[in-house]
Amino acid sequence: LSKVYIHIIFSTKNRQDLLADGKVRKEMHAYLASILKEYDSPALLIDGTGDHVHILCTLSRNITLAKIVGETKRSSSRWIKTKGPGFTRSQW
Repeated sequence: LSKVYIHIIFSTKNRQDLLADGKVRKEMHAYLASILKEYDSPALLIDGTGDHVHILCTLSRNITLAKIVGETKRSSSRWIKTKGPGFTRSQW
């Protein structure tokens, strides 16, 4: 048996301070956790600042790291664009 822990860090494009609002940041962290759980890579800790996130999770045995990171970024990018006009151009 093995368990692989992954520390993932990604930032907003051009280091925009999109997650400065604590409420949006908290919702983003919860959304990221739900995505990772869906891909059988549960998050142990998610935190960050206004322009980046840190994720500590376990790596699924059935899905590649590239797929997990790609899907997490893609899904969360789509999600944040629904949070209002200030987020419509946001990207990781």
